[in-house]
Amino acid sequence: QAHLVESGGGSVQAGGSLTLSCAASGYTISNTNMGWFRQTPGKEREGVAAISYGSAVTYYTDSVKGRFTISRDNTKNTLYLQMNSLKPEDTAMYYCASVEGGTFYYRQALSPSSYTVWGQGTQVTVSP
Repeated sequence: QAHLVESGGGSVQAGGSLTLSCAASGYTISNTNMGWFRQTPGKEREGVAAISYGSAVTYYTDSVKGRFTISRDNTKNTLYLQMNSLKPEDTAMYYCASVEGGTFYYRQALSPSSYTVWGQGTQVTVSP
């Protein structure tokens, strides 16, 4: 059974950095497109960053461009999100997700409905 487990969340001050990891088990991620999403109470889940199965294509939502970097290591079956210059508005539960490789245009790549396997989330809290 496919599982994704996020780790690396925590509490930091504004301007700090965190690196999130997403470890897959029960399947190989090498043929899957993957993404990071975040959600705060009362709001819809939003796409943060996405990466194609071969790492050739990445997408970012505008609010994190230049601050966040998505990467993957298919040999370790793991997805990463390096977050720098964190802001209080980045506070959220962060989720990773995957879907079998296919169409990977911006709108689909950052849409939660495009993904089929989800982790349980890791909390990121950024204080002023």
